[in-house]
Amino acid sequence: MVNLTINGKAVQAPEGSTILDAARLADIYIPTLCYDKAVEVYGACGLCVVEAQGIPKLLRSCSAKVSEGMVVNTESERVVQSRKIAMELLMSAHDGDCVAPCQLNCPAKTDCQGYVGLIANGEYDAAIKLIKNKIPLPASIGRVCPHPCEKACRRKNVEEPINIAQLKAFAADLDLKADSYIPACMPSTGKTVAVIGGGPAGLTAAYYLTIMGHSVTVYDMMDQMGGMLRYGIPQYRLPKEVLDKEIAIIEKTGVKFVNHVKLGKDFTVASLKEKNDAVIVAVGAWKSSSMRTPGEDLEGVYGGIDFLRAVIQGNAPAIGEKVAICGGGNTAMDACRTAVRLGAKEVYVIYRRTRNEMPADKLEIDEAEEEGVIYKFLTNPLSFNGENGKLKSVTLQHMELGEPDASGRRSPVPIEGKTEEIPLDSVILAIGQKLVAEDVSELTLNNRGNIESDPDFFTTDMEGVFAIGDATNRGASIAIEAIGEADRCAKAVDAFLNGQELDTRVPYISKRDENTIDYSDRQKHDRLTPNVLPPEVRKKNFDEVSLGFTEDKAREEAKRCLECGCREYFKCKLLKVAQRYDIMPERFQGVMPQKYTHDENAFIERNTAKCILCGLCVRSCREVMNLSSIGLLGRGFTTDVSPAFALPLDQTNCNNCGLCVQLCPTGSLTEKFALEKQVPLDEQYTEEFVDINGNRSSVLVSRYNGKILRVIPNDEISRNSGLSRDELMSKIK
Repeated sequence: MVNLTINGKAVQAPEGSTILDAARLADIYIPTLCYDKAVEVYGACGLCVVEAQGIPKLLRSCSAKVSEGMVVNTESERVVQSRKIAMELLMSAHDGDCVAPCQLNCPAKTDCQGYVGLIANGEYDAAIKLIKNKIPLPASIGRVCPHPCEKACRRKNVEEPINIAQLKAFAADLDLKADSYIPACMPSTGKTVAVIGGGPAGLTAAYYLTIMGHSVTVYDMMDQMGGMLRYGIPQYRLPKEVLDKEIAIIEKTGVKFVNHVKLGKDFTVASLKEKNDAVIVAVGAWKSSSMRTPGEDLEGVYGGIDFLRAVIQGNAPAIGEKVAICGGGNTAMDACRTAVRLGAKEVYVIYRRTRNEMPADKLEIDEAEEEGVIYKFLTNPLSFNGENGKLKSVTLQHMELGEPDASGRRSPVPIEGKTEEIPLDSVILAIGQKLVAEDVSELTLNNRGNIESDPDFFTTDMEGVFAIGDATNRGASIAIEAIGEADRCAKAVDAFLNGQELDTRVPYISKRDENTIDYSDRQKHDRLTPNVLPPEVRKKNFDEVSLGFTEDKAREEAKRCLECGCREYFKCKLLKVAQRYDIMPERFQGVMPQKYTHDENAFIERNTAKCILCGLCVRSCREVMNLSSIGLLGRGFTTDVSPAFALPLDQTNCNNCGLCVQLCPTGSLTEKFALEKQVPLDEQYTEEFVDINGNRSSVLVSRYNGKILRVIPNDEISRNSGLSRDELMSKIK
């Protein structure tokens, strides 16, 4: 045995061992992407370098031998810098998406691609479990979310985005009709958390903290939980029966609800903190924003959320026959469509930009127009005019689009001297909402009048008090934004309660260059949408407009997914190493070789753009299987891994053993999913369990035309049996 020191730890290793072998014996991690004990040392990736005392150059630990008294440092500044450069070089030529753009664009980081794929395969139970990893109110959110995920969906480059939001609602509705999925909670921690506000943010934080084992109570000023999902969104878009069922599921996890109590009147933040280990303030934004237009104080002028809340609570104001709504967002759409249902004969939407600039969901804009809503684009109220204190008309200033503003939209500018007057019975101001500041007088507010909350840890200036949602920082946003914040806040509170530090570093992920993606081989399929009630029917009542997807339509729509994200994401060795370091591959970015090609047979899919030329597949095919079905083709930066003469895999001597797939560190080689669905289980394709070393059913063996396709260890014992692959294969054969 040889004695050496690695990172200050005394280590013994057999004579002739490499530094990498010695480190692994001592449970010391050294990254490598091109090494496997089944093949000869190659040293291609350059990641396993270490520093040895007395030796001027860095050593590749996969090949450098140990010597008596050697002192090795695997994490010195010089070593880390070398690995970072090596990773940046590797990633600069790696063209692949770790995560799908839809997931990246979702404020809650929901695995959209994952659950859409599960729906496509008819695995609805698995889909809802995946969704509820991030969203505890999926049936509600699926109905009302403005789906930023769909804005990033690459299917739009073929024809139209996947209908992700409606697919979420479809899976969630099935769950509500069956024995709804309720996750198991961790053992009680004995810690208590108070949440102020029962809207989407508060409910989400309470749900996840309860699952973590904490005791959570939600306090809310209204009659029922739900916040703006209940009191700000009309019944025809979100039936409250659906919301009730989802809130009941949250309650079943163990969350306690207390209604009819108001912050500042029945309790304070400080009083709750005295009784609890942590407090989360999620009070929302319940005050309608002012337009600062003359005449706003007239009778018949209503705030958007005030109007919607009154209707939902059964106290709809008498709005008359001629109604105008000011604003272009989804609240404006909710208000104008609600006014139609209340019997208004003329309903206008006043918006100072054009239809193309409206932030509201296009479907809402179109459906409102079908119901008779009249759009007054490029107009802005100059004044609300009244008589005896009651609204009589609005004077509109005509506008035109000028230069783009900070958001990139062209700013509207008045056309001097061009106005018009419209007679009105009422007007609804749906231009935004804000925090009721006096409710949170104990906390520090920012210059926008919102609670100042740390963007990473959600802490306030009161120890143990956190704040999230519409009441904080930037102010009111969409529900999925609040849910995403609440999920992250739950992790921050859990870390606080456990006396731990929360890692908020954003890990590196690979993204494809959007400009290099070729969609020409994709077949076009129309986007499917659920059937809706006809305009002449729906405008007369508050019944839900959307009838939802049928199972056949849901699966058909889900199958349109391009599956942008890498299926090897959770086991990609390349990504795991990349995320250890703060790397900037763009430093070495050049012209990417256009080698994003799919070459596949019935079982193995090859994506050469993800290849980092580690050589494991080539060497294992040659050295272990004695086949040489694939090799390195070309020279320099354009080198590619390919079968001889660039033939398809099916035209080589490849026996589909899967060893190359097993060793590939990047997802460049992957095994096709759901093989039994692609190849019938008949005399061609068979599966059987094989006993190894007396372990019952320890290995699953798949054969195609008698050839071994894949070998899957079925338990920990067989995985650690100590058998080499050759020995394992000989026993199976």
